[in-house]
Amino acid sequence: MSASARLVTTLAGPLESATASLPGERCLPGRTLILQGDDTQLAAYDLAAALAGEASVARFPRPWPRRFGTCTVAPGLDVAVFAGVHAVRAVDRRGTTLWEVRHGCWEGSCQEPHTSFDEYADSRGHLYADSGSVVFSADGKLVWAHVRGPLAEGDEDPGVIDEWLVLDATDGRVLGQADILTAAAGSGHVSHPDPGQMGLSVGEGQDGVPLLWGRWNGERLTVDRIGDDDRCLMAVSPSGEHFLTVTHYQEALALHRVEDGSVVSELDAEEVIPDHPALHPDNDEPEVRWDYYGGFLDEHTVIAGTSEADEEYGAGRHWLVDVRDMRLLGEVTYPFPTSGVPNTLGDGSWYTIAEDTKELQVWRLAGV
Repeated sequence: MSASARLVTTLAGPLESATASLPGERCLPGRTLILQGDDTQLAAYDLAAALAGEASVARFPRPWPRRFGTCTVAPGLDVAVFAGVHAVRAVDRRGTTLWEVRHGCWEGSCQEPHTSFDEYADSRGHLYADSGSVVFSADGKLVWAHVRGPLAEGDEDPGVIDEWLVLDATDGRVLGQADILTAAAGSGHVSHPDPGQMGLSVGEGQDGVPLLWGRWNGERLTVDRIGDDDRCLMAVSPSGEHFLTVTHYQEALALHRVEDGSVVSELDAEEVIPDHPALHPDNDEPEVRWDYYGGFLDEHTVIAGTSEADEEYGAGRHWLVDVRDMRLLGEVTYPFPTSGVPNTLGDGSWYTIAEDTKELQVWRLAGV
């Protein structure tokens, strides 16, 4: 069984720079932002405005080159926050620093409490530093930040390695913090419709992928560690009642309850995904793995890919899954070849990225 995709439109990314990274999305309740950066700036626009032909691009000068950390943009497109090697910094469109929270250095062998990027700009070791991540809450009033401890200000245990912070988005005040007992190489936040909840996947290389769920009640941050450090958080359902994960080695998708993190059902790739049509007949042990990226088209339907594993044999494939009983509905077919993973946009559509132009190809299921 297959499901046909129809092309809604093709959109240019926010930047025309040939050296820009691939565009990415930031899905919020009722709104989706498209982000793209290069070494000098971060740019973003509102997806709905772009689809209506009315997009205005917001641009933010970078405080340091893009390889030195990660970044995010506020729902109102008025503030960008950069998670760097030594600090989390919020800037406006002019590049003016609005606030900064300094923390331990993400370069593992460095114990210096840096005060500026210039202190390590020419250090080869810092080029390959680990990193944290930041994201605004659904209402834009909070910034959730995963940083290397300890903070520059505070009476903390100097042995704290990784911390999760809840910050006031207006002035950067630390409202809540927790020692999450990880040693990250990198991380990524996955938002929840409730501003007081957030998911965090922490990559520790071969050591695992701790999955953390944070809850902020206005006074205290509490953190639950879900599973056995072997699941990567992919997406949260539109209602906020469930979230989707893939195992560290990409064998199985799982649907979890947000309430307690428990697994509702799983879908093993090798059990349901047919062999690639370009598979050589002598290959009797093909590897089939889910991608790390995918998401909800609606409360019950997920789109997920096997693109990474398929590349060995030919074109990557995308699949629809009914998560009510974790049933494979079929392969998504496109009117022309696409590349990469499917990235959901929060409104029943998804996009792929054109390899040659970095344009976003926005898709919906035929008949929808």
